Amino acid sequence: MSPSHVHMRFTTYSVFTITRQSRFVCVSVLLSVILTLTGCQATPDPSAEDSRPTARELVDLRGRILSYTDELSPGGPYAPPDDEQRARLAEGVGSLLDGDAREAERLLSPVGLTVTRLTDTDSGRRYDEVAATGPGASDRWGRLYLNADSRLRWSAQVPHPVSDRHTEDLGVRLLEGTPGGALVLAGAHRRAGDGDAADVAHREDSAFHGIVLELQKRGVPGIQLHGFAESTTDDYDAVLSTGASETASGEVSALADRLDAEALRVCRGWSARCPLEGTTNVQGRAAQRRHATFVHLELAPDARGDGRDADEAEDAVAGLLSAWAND
Repeated sequence: MSPSHVHMRFTTYSVFTITRQSRFVCVSVLLSVILTLTGCQATPDPSAEDSRPTARELVDLRGRILSYTDELSPGGPYAPPDDEQRARLAEGVGSLLDGDAREAERLLSPVGLTVTRLTDTDSGRRYDEVAATGPGASDRWGRLYLNADSRLRWSAQVPHPVSDRHTEDLGVRLLEGTPGGALVLAGAHRRAGDGDAADVAHREDSAFHGIVLELQKRGVPGIQLHGFAESTTDDYDAVLSTGASETASGEVSALADRLDAEALRVCRGWSARCPLEGTTNVQGRAAQRRHATFVHLELAPDARGDGRDADEAEDAVAGLLSAWAND
C-alpha cells in the first residue's frame, strides 16, 4: 500500500469524525443554553423569596385586628419589655422595614414575636404582621401591620385602643383604604398594669414607642389617633396639632381645612390655644428631635366609630394619607 493511499484514508476518516463531534458539541451547548435560560425564567429569585415571611395566612384582616383589641380591659395584665427586649424588637422591626423579613423573624423569635404574611379575604391585599407567637407578656406589647403590596409611605398610630373608643376601628379602616400604610397598635388598655405603665403615648419604654421610632428613622410620616370625652370640651369636634412642634405643613393645614369643610369644628394647635394638643406626647417629642412629620389628632365621640361625622373625619384623614402616599 502506497504512502499516498494511507494518507488519503486517514484524511477522509478524520474529516468525517470531526464533523460528527462538532455537530454533537454544538447541539449539546445549544441545549444547555436553552435549559439554563428556561431554568432562570422558571425559578424565582432565591434572595427575593428569602426576604418574605415564612408564615402565611388567609384572614379577615379587620376581624383579626378587632378581635385582638376586644380583649383589652383596664384590669388586664401589662409589663413593658426590658432594655434587651426593646433593643432586639427595634432591630427586628428595622429589618422588616428594610425588606428582610427572614432576618426580622430571627431577631424577634427570642422575644416571643413573629412575622406573618397575611392576605385579606375581602380585598386580596397583603399585609405583614408583627405579633406575639402566643399568650404571654409579649402579646400585650401590641402589633404592627405593614402593607406588603406597596412602598411604605405613612403610618397610623393607635396608642389607646378601646380606652379611646373606636380609634382602633378608624386605624383599621385607614390601613385598608389607603395604599402604602402601616398601623401601629398598642396591645393593652391605657389603664392596664401598674400605674401608667400602659399609657404608651407617654412612655418611652414600650414596644409601641420603639416601633414608631424605627418608622421615624426612615422618614415615614405618622398620624396618631386619639379620642376625647364629651365632657372635655363641647367647643370642638377635632383638635389637630403637631405634638411638640408649633408649626404645621401645608398638608396638615389642608387636613384642618377638610375637617372644617365637613362642618367639623377644628382647633388648630399651631395657631390657637387648644385642649389636648399632645405637647407631652413622647412620640411627638421624638419626631421633633428627628425633624420627622408627626400629627396628633383628637376626635370627639361622634367623629369616631359610626355616623356621618365619623365618616367625614375618616375621609379627611384619608386625604392626608393619600397626599403622603403620593409625595
